[in-house]
Amino acid sequence: MTNILVVGGAGYIGSHTCLDLASKGFTPVVYDNLSNGHAEFVQWGPLERGDIRDRAGLDAVFEKYQPAAVVHFAALIEVGESVRNPTGFFENNVSGTLTLLAAAQAAGVDKLVFSSTCATYGLPQAVPMDETHPQAPINPYGRSKFIVEQMLGDLDAHENMRSVVLRYFNAAGADPEGRIGEWHSPETHAIPLAIDAALGRRADFKVFGWDYDTRDGTCVRDFIHVMDLADAHTRAVQYLLDGGQSTALNLGTGDGTTVKELLSTIEGVSGKTFPVEYVGRREGDSPILVADNEKARTVLGWQPRYNLTGIIETAWNWHISDGGRERSAA
Repeated sequence: MTNILVVGGAGYIGSHTCLDLASKGFTPVVYDNLSNGHAEFVQWGPLERGDIRDRAGLDAVFEKYQPAAVVHFAALIEVGESVRNPTGFFENNVSGTLTLLAAAQAAGVDKLVFSSTCATYGLPQAVPMDETHPQAPINPYGRSKFIVEQMLGDLDAHENMRSVVLRYFNAAGADPEGRIGEWHSPETHAIPLAIDAALGRRADFKVFGWDYDTRDGTCVRDFIHVMDLADAHTRAVQYLLDGGQSTALNLGTGDGTTVKELLSTIEGVSGKTFPVEYVGRREGDSPILVADNEKARTVLGWQPRYNLTGIIETAWNWHISDGGRERSAA
């Protein structure tokens, strides 16, 4: 079986991608410092504990496993924290990626799938947003990802390192079989926070901003199932192994959901109501982010399989499972 190095593979999207890679005949080798990931999520290949800023540790893993490609998830992701601590975000997300790229090149690995974000686009000039949309990030998180995208463009042009940049919209949901799910510490993502409120694990759900120029005043987001994201990563790996050229692709459903609509769907799936508090806008938030995913459909033959109700159902089932209860107790 072909080894694929999955950096940050013990985290939320990384672990689901490992599941998908293994189901399609690859061996995912996880390299993770477990600062945000979970060792118990590494179920489909070996775990090597290490940091992407540790060149010696990376060199040892490349030598041991001889991966055919790298899938890179290892990043700090919380927008609010990036505003409070931009230095830390650049040090991990940019400097760490540079160390990873140097180690890959030294090992002769010239294929990389990069976990990027729609936050590189900044405020929308057109909706839905396609890959030609100007990139003007409005927070340090998005800028750190944009800088890496630019680095990858230069490595493609001058060093023959091919990459697929995957710009996620809002990852959500869980493995339909309930083996793994969404678990961040601290939790900052809307769906698990709302589910926690529905389960009485937190006092309420806070909505940041109610006066945006949207159909109900709350932010609009494009929620994409994590297993659909995982499928796209595996397809991107195969695309590069088959000789595909560097590209950047949006991953979203193309359907926008307001925060109020999201909460209504969660109440419908769970059968539970819960307190909601409306507070001021959060710095760094864009009012609307919706994907044009046609390029990913064309290049990878990919398409989303889950709608919002399916996303919430899998998330709810995981959060009420043993794994979800363990998360809430952590």
